[in-house]
Parts: sequence; C-alpha cells; structure tokens
Amino acid sequence: MNKQRYILHLITLVFVSALAKAQYNTEFINCSNTGRSISLNVDYDAGSNAIKNDMMNTLIWGGHISNEMKDASEKKLHAQNNFGINLNYGMSAFVKGGKQFDYLIGFKNQEVLNASFNSDFYRLMFYGNKRFMGETANLANISVNALRFQEAKFGAIMQHVDSVAKIGVSISFLKGEQLFYLNTCKNTSLFTSDYAIEIQLNSNFNLALSDTNNRNLFGFNGIGANADIFFETPYKSKLGKKSLLIVNANNIGFIHWRKNSVQYSSDSVITFQGYQIENILDLKDSTLNNINQDTILQNLVNGRKENFNINIPTNLVLINKIYFGKMNFILNTGFRYIFNANYKPYFFIEPEYKYKKFTFTLHSGYGGYVRFNFGTSVTYNSKHFFLKVGSNSLQGFIAPKIAYGQGVYLSIAKKFK
Repeated sequence: MNKQRYILHLITLVFVSALAKAQYNTEFINCSNTGRSISLNVDYDAGSNAIKNDMMNTLIWGGHISNEMKDASEKKLHAQNNFGINLNYGMSAFVKGGKQFDYLIGFKNQEVLNASFNSDFYRLMFYGNKRFMGETANLANISVNALRFQEAKFGAIMQHVDSVAKIGVSISFLKGEQLFYLNTCKNTSLFTSDYAIEIQLNSNFNLALSDTNNRNLFGFNGIGANADIFFETPYKSKLGKKSLLIVNANNIGFIHWRKNSVQYSSDSVITFQGYQIENILDLKDSTLNNINQDTILQNLVNGRKENFNINIPTNLVLINKIYFGKMNFILNTGFRYIFNANYKPYFFIEPEYKYKKFTFTLHSGYGGYVRFNFGTSVTYNSKHFFLKVGSNSLQGFIAPKIAYGQGVYLSIAKKFK
C-alpha cells in the first residue's frame, strides 16, 4: 500500500472495524417500549455533504477508488465540506429497583470519525499537488476527529415523577482505546511551483495521537467518564388526544489520555527545491531517499509525549410525539445535534402507524452530515419481546452513485415481568 493510500486509510478506515446502537445512541428512549428488559442495540450511520456513497464505501471498506468516483464527488464540493461516521453497539438492561424506579446497567463500544475540510484539501488528498502547479492550496481550518472507546454504564430511571413524567440519569466509566485528532489553523497552505520543482508548506496545526503501540480492544490508553440525562413528559395538545415531549442528552464527558499519547504542534515554513514532486503524499522516487513524510514531520513539529483531555462528542435529541385517533397514528417531529463532531443541526419528521403488535415508521430529515435523509423502520412489540430494525438513510443503499449517507439500526429486547 503506498503512502497516499495509507494516509487515506488513517483518516477513514483505521477507526471503523465492524458494522454493528439503539437509535440516536441512547438506551432511555426505547425504555418506554421495552420496560424492564435486557437488550442488544446496534447503530451505524455515515454521511457526507460532498462524498458520494459509492466512494465512501470504498474508503471505509477498501477497494479501488476510480477517477469516476473522485470526479463525481469533486463536482459537488462546497467551500467547506463535512464527513462523519458513528458506530455503536452494546448490551443494556433495565432491572427492578423499586416501586418508582428501575436500574440501568449497560456495556457499549463507541466509534466516532468526523471531519470538516475544504475543496483544496480534497483535491490534494485524491489528486496530489500536481493539480496546484503554480498555485497555493488552502489547508486552513481542516478538522479531523477519530475516537474509539468502551464504556460501562450505571443509572436509573424514575417512572412516575409528579405522577406522569419520567427522568433518567446514568454515569459511565470510559476506557479510551484510540484517538486521532488534527486541526489546522489559519495560514496553513501548500505552494507548488510550475513543474513542481519547488514546494513550500506553511504549517500551523495541532495533532494528537493515542499510544500507537497499543491499538487493540484491550488497549488501555485513556480513562474518562460521561453522563446521560433523559426527560419525558406528557402534555395537552390541540392537535391530538395526547402529546409527549422527550429530551435526551448523552455522552456528556471526556477522556483523559495517558502519558504515552503524543501531541504535535507546528507554526513554521519549510521549502523543498531541486526535486520534482507532483504528489507530496507519495514520495517513492529513488532520488528522494532523504526526504519522506517522517523527515518532514520531524523537521516541522514539536512532538512530545504527555497526558491530555479530549471532550467526546455529546449527543442531544429532542422528540415531540402527537397521538391521533385511537393511538394508531403518531406524528413525531424532532431535532438532533452532536457537539464536538463537525455535525450540522438535524431536523426530522416521522409519521408512525400502529397495527396490532407492529409499528411502521417513515423518516425524513435534513442536516447532519448529509443534505437529505429518508428511511423507514418496523417495530414488533409483544408481551415478552421487542424488535426494531430500520434505517434513517436508505438512499445510500438504493442509489450509491448519486446519493449521500447510509445507516442502519437494530434493537432486540427480552422483557422481564
């Protein structure tokens, strides 16, 4: 694998190893349907407002990125673009605690990758600096965050606050496994002269990495904590017989990365002359034995091993439910935002129809990492079992060459008495 391919995989693939969250990454929202139970929850979503789905799949899972893929996404680039992947899977249980509350116990793996980048960064990564001969590539305000951690969760939900409302709170202990963080500041740029015989890099960036020698599920590179807060209350609405407001904030916390983690920072200028360098990401010519990415990095940056704190992405979900008729039709409207994740505000609407033990839901939304989303889900809810499977981003599976985004979620629960 050449150096360019390695860098692309470092930004996309290294933190994604499985396709396996309750929807919106929260255990409390499903609790109204499952009650006391033990459940398996899986959630995956990925999207970009510029990179089309077929190219995204190749970046994540590997394969050849054709010029057709690169060109199709290049035509849709904006001044600033975003990209994100969220992958969560785990088990949780609500068990009897008392007359008014139940305990929550859960274990989960979370993987987060998100980026904000401009069009010059995209062209440099996928076409090399040959595209910028005689020009300067703007590399300012680039942000890449990749994070993998595991958590053990303990909490409780009060079922009848003021006789009608519900409140849930949980605390999680986190084990940090992997971290990659990059942020470029203003004035970061790369100049390539005519014929590529001179390049000049103005660097102004911060880079943080967890211990690169301890990257596996059992790697204990950081320790932290987070909290979840849940609130649900019914209210009267003129549109239906019953209405319900749900507020859920989770992943409110941080990870303290241990002393074997590395931070790099740079605010300098470096110039290379006398070599024809048409792709700075692929320095493989025999005449360049003394110039490679490692040498450039060592000359540019202030590298140091030390411990530091990183805030994890915090997820906020607001849902308003309005019931019509004999509770067979429900209209859900909602809002979602993920802090510290290069995420745009996401607004959605979900009509539901209940038929016996089944509930059928349609989903449409705008924002997040993509422009538009549409999807559907099916829920089976009986006395002893609960099953929900669906997607909020079906368009990526149906038309991968023209659509943006994809996702799937699954929740299976065995209910207790």
